[in-house]
Amino acid sequence: MTAAVDIAAIERATAEAVSPQRVTEVDGWLVARDPGTIGRAHSAAPLRHDLDAGGIPRIEDLYREAGLSPVFRVADVGGLAAVHAVLAERGYRPEQPTLVKTGGISAMIAKARGAPAPVAPSPGASWAEVFTAEGFDPVDGASRVQALTRAPDALYAAVEEGGVALGVGMMAFGEGWASVHGMRTRADRRGEGFAGRVLAGLAGAAQARGVEPVFLQVEEGNPARRLYRAFGFTPAWRYFYWRRRA
Repeated sequence: MTAAVDIAAIERATAEAVSPQRVTEVDGWLVARDPGTIGRAHSAAPLRHDLDAGGIPRIEDLYREAGLSPVFRVADVGGLAAVHAVLAERGYRPEQPTLVKTGGISAMIAKARGAPAPVAPSPGASWAEVFTAEGFDPVDGASRVQALTRAPDALYAAVEEGGVALGVGMMAFGEGWASVHGMRTRADRRGEGFAGRVLAGLAGAAQARGVEPVFLQVEEGNPARRLYRAFGFTPAWRYFYWRRRA
């Protein structure tokens, strides 16, 4: 388990990276409210893993005031058992299991293979086009581009051929951490090592800044977990999105 101070830092850094329209701290929770499709930008997450359920009604009110459905992003740990129980009583159900994985920039660089992807302080049009390319939901892709490109401190990597981006990713910086987001490869070019080159490029840029700790979040069923494991990432905790279904 990651130290309690790191839980709060990781959650705050996550919110900075996905840049929701509104973020409020309520009774030990970080409440992100955004109408886009990124779950982390539209969910409430505890800043500690030993929290009671007292803040849940107020959080629900904040979402309703914003015209949004309440969503809770809660770690699957014993210290939050009371939260799990109250959410279940109120009609929420856990879904979309996701891992928070932490690592080190030095380890990423040591594991890298192939030419690192070029990194820039802002994304080009080709970077953004990967998210709406064939095989991806264009509405979701556009929402992710909008969120990730308004992060306050971020770098963008892309492997290109002929001016066309084939694999892309983004690294945000906040709370003493680097974090990896927006990893995406064109559907017809997967398996060619572009994602590894993107990670290598981002890691090199983070090292140049003197940042060492790094984290990412990946759905439990995503085959990219193998790549992240190869780059030295290990699980810190697992969480579920708790949502009400009609």
